[in-house]
Amino acid sequence: MKETITSYIGLDIHKDFTAIALAKAGRSKPEFIRQTPSNPAALIKAIGRICKPDNGLVVYEAGPCGYGWARYLRKQGWNIEVIAPSRITRQAGEKRLKTDKRDAMLLARESRAGNLTGIVVPDERDEAIRELSRARQDFCAVRAAVQKQIKAMLLRHGRHYPGPNRGWTEAYERHLSTVRFDHPAQEVTFTEYRQAYKDAHERVQRTVQQLREQCEGWRMNPVVKAVMCLKGFDFIAAVTFVAEIGDMSRFAHPKALMSYLGLVPSEYSSGNSRRQGSITRAGNKHARRVLIEAAWNNRHKAKIGRDLQIRQQGQPKAIRDISWKAQQRLSKRYRNLAMGRGVVQNKICVAIARELSGFIWAVAREVKLKP
Repeated sequence: MKETITSYIGLDIHKDFTAIALAKAGRSKPEFIRQTPSNPAALIKAIGRICKPDNGLVVYEAGPCGYGWARYLRKQGWNIEVIAPSRITRQAGEKRLKTDKRDAMLLARESRAGNLTGIVVPDERDEAIRELSRARQDFCAVRAAVQKQIKAMLLRHGRHYPGPNRGWTEAYERHLSTVRFDHPAQEVTFTEYRQAYKDAHERVQRTVQQLREQCEGWRMNPVVKAVMCLKGFDFIAAVTFVAEIGDMSRFAHPKALMSYLGLVPSEYSSGNSRRQGSITRAGNKHARRVLIEAAWNNRHKAKIGRDLQIRQQGQPKAIRDISWKAQQRLSKRYRNLAMGRGVVQNKICVAIARELSGFIWAVAREVKLKP
């Protein structure tokens, strides 16, 4: 594509206006073209005056405006890339001077130099499943907030649960129905809190059910079922991870997936000195969180329990073999790090999650997706 592109167009897209800059092939300085309203007709008209779709490359940063612009421009025949904002290199002076005009010119200049890293634009169905999955996470956060408010009120008034502390169980729910307060205002407050928790819990359950129904016809559903063969991945964890990562065939090596998830250690090396720090935490935080939660399950001995056996039914032997190999390796790795080297549990879990992502990559390779 580099041989045919003669014009590099940088877009700084916002809700109301879009800044447009142009960098011609060669070493000429990028120029700011104009600012146009953020609607499809105006944008196509503005960039159409600059160059033709065949010899132009349009770039813009991934952000709150989503991928609709990329899909629309591609349908109109334009070459377009959505850029990862974290990979854009800014000079020291540019960090203190940020305007729409400068951002658009920076994108055009760096695109011409080949210094930008594009991201994969998901298709509309993949993005819809991911949004539903993230909505479930948001609703879970709302439910957790209400739980904390209820427990805080009980603590303020000395209403302690007499049973064992095992989380928000049915026994704990029955206990809450017996709690009484002296003042009517307190009774109203506590009842509203409980009703808010009930509404939030029902919303989470409805979202989970919708996820199950929508995934039946999803092209990535075979990958979800394959990932569920691994220990620690139930339906919610598997669909969350797959919805966030998408097609894993774009990663040529498992180390690329580990790096994308931000699970590799940071490093500062110069000369003979080499220093490694904490993990980079780059990439997708939702997928990284689910992966680390699943990695905790490998602190137990390797075993195929009843739930895992049910999830593995109907899956190819190659996938089941990878799952068993992962359990044996990761559980042994956990014990060696915990007992042999005395590493902190959180660091052990991150190390296990990093290796677990490699097994997920291997499992996904066994699934042949329809184009």
